[in-house]
Amino acid sequence: MKNKSLYWDGYFMALAKVSALRSKDPSTKVGACVVNENKRIIALGYNGMPKGIDDEFPWDREGESPKETKYAYVVHAEMNAILNTNNNLQGCTIFTSLYPCSSCAKTIAQSGISEVVYEDDKYHDTEDAEIARHILNASNIKTRKIEIDTNVEVQVGKNKYKN
Repeated sequence: MKNKSLYWDGYFMALAKVSALRSKDPSTKVGACVVNENKRIIALGYNGMPKGIDDEFPWDREGESPKETKYAYVVHAEMNAILNTNNNLQGCTIFTSLYPCSSCAKTIAQSGISEVVYEDDKYHDTEDAEIARHILNASNIKTRKIEIDTNVEVQVGKNKYKN
């Protein structure tokens, strides 16, 4: 019997989900994996605070003002992946565990990425998601939802991490 290997979409989405495990966000862990046309990994990212100051800001979803919530400070997985590479992203595909927001859609369009593959679209009915779809469509960026449930569990020593 032949060993069954993980197909490419599942493999890259699993890497995005493993990257998400690095996030300190207690409610929404998101990961991203950028791949070139030769199926080579160009960049990985996860949602987190700006580099070097991740313990300075709140992870709360609600507060008396925007500055008391994570939304004013967090850098999304897609943006982290794009900003943390020196590679040309023209024609690349980004795999992300959550459909991009409008800010990430702008960054994706500006970077030259040509396809977005995502697993979850829990904010589909929001105005921001509508704006993101409009940006990606107007930029001729292909979007594709993969219908798999990628659950990843990693054990490092005695510590287990799963999403």
